[in-house]
This record gives sequence, structure tokens and C-alpha cells, in this order.
Amino acid sequence: MCENRVVVNSRILSTSAGTNQHSFTTSDWGLFWSISIIWGSSFLLMDIGLDAFRPGLITWLRVASGAGVLWIFRRTRQPVERADWPRLIALSLIWVAIPFTLFPIAQQWINSALAGMLNGAMPIFAATITSIMLRRLPRGAQLAGVATGLLGVIAIASPSLGEGSSEALGVALVLLATLCYGLAVTIATPIQQRYGSLPVMGRMLGLAAIWTAPFGLWEALDSSWRWDSFFAVAAAGVLGTGLAFVIMGTLAGRVGSTRASFITYVIPVVALALGVIFRSDVVTAISVVGVGLVIAGALLASRGEA
Repeated sequence: MCENRVVVNSRILSTSAGTNQHSFTTSDWGLFWSISIIWGSSFLLMDIGLDAFRPGLITWLRVASGAGVLWIFRRTRQPVERADWPRLIALSLIWVAIPFTLFPIAQQWINSALAGMLNGAMPIFAATITSIMLRRLPRGAQLAGVATGLLGVIAIASPSLGEGSSEALGVALVLLATLCYGLAVTIATPIQQRYGSLPVMGRMLGLAAIWTAPFGLWEALDSSWRWDSFFAVAAAGVLGTGLAFVIMGTLAGRVGSTRASFITYVIPVVALALGVIFRSDVVTAISVVGVGLVIAGALLASRGEA
């Protein structure tokens, strides 16, 4: 019994390097920028959704629509070994159900631009977790990228810490959700390399739709209806959840979990621009400086591992 538990835990809490340990190829950069733009716009879409829907309903609609679009494809139904289901269940919780619930709750107190900018902390968590699992520290340009990105995240978050307990709580929830992302993308890499993105992400989102359904249906009772909110959440589900997770899984399998997580150094730029343009979000000068630092961190960290 103990041996079985150790084996299962090792399958969940394990990671591996990407198939491409050199500098990003053109295909890698294509995946990188696609997911950055899609996920960067998700914060604006959730903000629009909050105009009518409660956070729990937004989460469930996102996850359910994302799962639904992936299960259209025949490859999603490819069998997965029973031994890998614990990893799928763990991913459905820490990559989807928990962070997807925390983000819309946090955005009741902080704007979409700030939420997107704070999401840039994910590579810091991913690099730390990967180093612990593989017993291998980032070196050279990647280490410099992590350090530079961390300074940027601190600069982005600093103006909000003195704005009251509610905004500080929103910042804390986003960072907790981002920590979940950092752990999830790390343990997702080996199973993605084994099966491909569609079978893994389809099952992960299907499970997460079950976990988030009770809270979502409960909060539907307190929600109102607006078509713009519905279409915004639907777009966040089909594109920002279904398609985006397939792209992210593919990228993590190709370049490794740490380098794939550096997409979140570009997401803040997209979220900042869209929040200012479409929602008149207010950002401080030091937050803009922080965005510049995270971009520099992304460029450094994309250098080859080999």
C-alpha cells in the first residue's frame, strides 16, 4: 500500500525537460505569442463578465465551454492509462478549478490590468518548483531572467499594497492563483509529452467542470443577464480556456515547463493595454516600469537550456 502511494505521488510530483532545450524556434515563438495574447485578453473578458455574472458562474461557464469545445475533437478521446489519472485530477484542481475561481473573486477588488500584470509572477514560482523537483537551479541567462522578472512583479504590485485591505486581498488571491499555475505547468509537462495536449487538457477541463459546477450554479441565482457579459465569458472559455490550454500544453512539452511559463511575462503587457483602452483602468508609473522589467526577463529566460 505504501509503495503504491509513493509511486502515485512520484507520478504527480515529477517534471521533465522540454524536447527542445535550445533557443526558441519559429514555431515555439508562434505558440508563445498566441497564448500570451489569448490569456492576456482573458482578464478583460472576465472584467466584462463581472458586470452581470457572479465570480462562481464565470468560472463554471469558462471551464464548461472550454471542455465542450475540446471534446468535439476525436483525438481528445484517446485513452489515458489509469496510473496517470491522479495527475489529471491534480491538474484539474490546481491548474483550473482553484485559480479560475480565485481570479474573478480577486477582480471584484482590483482591475483587469493589475490582475494581468500580477500574473507575471508565474515563472518565478514555476522555476522554483522545477528546481526543487529536478534538483537543478536555473543558470546564466535564465537565472537573470527570473531575477529581473521578480523585480518587475514587485514593482507592479507595490502601489496596491497601500490602497486598503480589499485591494491587498485581491493581490494576494491573484498571487495564490499564480502559484497554482506555476505548480501545474511544471507537473503537466511529462504527461503532455506522453499523450499530447488534447487528451490531457480535455480530461482536465472536464473534471474541473464537475468540481466548479456546484459553486457556479449556486451563484447563478444571484447573477443578472447581459449579452455582452455572456459573450465575453464564452470567448474566455472557448479561446482562453479550451484553445489556450492546448497551446500551452504543446509549448510546455516542447520547451519545458520553466520556459513555457515565461508567457506570463508578456501577458501583463496585453492585459495592461486592453484594460487601459477598453475599461479605462488606472495604472501607476512604477507598474509600467515593472512591465518593462518582466519583458526583459522574458527575453533573457527564453535563451537555451542546453
